[in-house]
Amino acid sequence: MKIPFLNFNPMHTEIRKEMVDSFSNTYDSNWFILGQNVEAFELEFSKYCGTDYCISCGNGLDALSIILKGYDIGEGNEVIVPSNTYIATALAVSYVGAKVVFVEPDINTFNIDINKIEAAITSKTKAIIAVHLYGRPAETDKIKSLCKKYNLKLIEDAAQAHGAIYNEKKTGNLGDAAGFSFYPGKNLGALGDGGAIVTNDFALAEKVRAIRNYGSKIKYYNEYKGVNSRLDEIQAAFLSVKLKHLDKWNADRQKSAKLYLEKINNTKIILPNITSINKTVWHIFPIRTEYRNDLLKYLKDNEIETLIHYPIPIHLQKAYKDLGYGVGDFPIAETISKTVLSLPIWYGMKYDEINYVIDVLNKW
Repeated sequence: MKIPFLNFNPMHTEIRKEMVDSFSNTYDSNWFILGQNVEAFELEFSKYCGTDYCISCGNGLDALSIILKGYDIGEGNEVIVPSNTYIATALAVSYVGAKVVFVEPDINTFNIDINKIEAAITSKTKAIIAVHLYGRPAETDKIKSLCKKYNLKLIEDAAQAHGAIYNEKKTGNLGDAAGFSFYPGKNLGALGDGGAIVTNDFALAEKVRAIRNYGSKIKYYNEYKGVNSRLDEIQAAFLSVKLKHLDKWNADRQKSAKLYLEKINNTKIILPNITSINKTVWHIFPIRTEYRNDLLKYLKDNEIETLIHYPIPIHLQKAYKDLGYGVGDFPIAETISKTVLSLPIWYGMKYDEINYVIDVLNKW
């Protein structure tokens, strides 16, 4: 049996007519930038997240960098980010001219270790970016307490966590502002790039709405040195269709994850350590093993496709060699990068397919 890492067919087959109709309606409208579809999706997504405002943009990286711009965070400032995350989290900080300050993750959750954050805070620190990695919410209530103590902004990187819940609140509504990505492979994905900022901060919402459109609230009148980062009308229409199905799709992923957690039984494999306090949406199902290369080859031989999220931690990437870090500086992030492996998980994954993966893993 051949198991791809990701399969869009079950999802897109079910909603094909809705998607085609939304394209046709947009095509016939002859309005393609910042129109009714964008306005409608922004209202729908803010309501879904439980926030007052949603400002769509071009992608998840832009969402984070625009939030930082909106809070006037830049040169001379520091922003704390997890050492274990996708590089976009750090790039957003670099783009505004601030300094990236890494804090190690908790080996059991892969998210930032809340017990190590305070030691990294200095007089230059202006914000903490909490990443909900793999769709698992970070412990934002404890991070929020630190932000209050030191007068910092709490920014959520929710690029992988659409619909995830922490303490009865959805991600996006846990800090001062949040950035989402709608890259096609996300739980809520466009058919191209897309992103959004959600917040309850009126002043920030007004400012970032202008920043994403050349810094302009009124055409040809520019208040800020903004950027061109706009979700187009077609992608907004597609996302409105998909948003109606998101909770069902997430529930299906949770069923698959539950089977993995209950049935994978191999002493060489470390499963995710899940607590009842959060509701993970399983953008990624990560396992760890000291024998990753052997397992990867074994699964490939059995036609099971896997990916590594992520093989090189940010501090060891060539792009960040200017920070001067080397091997051993962030050992937990390095350990995760050497041992993590992502199993196939997607909406519509059949019971036989899940059990095939489990059976192959248990025989390893």
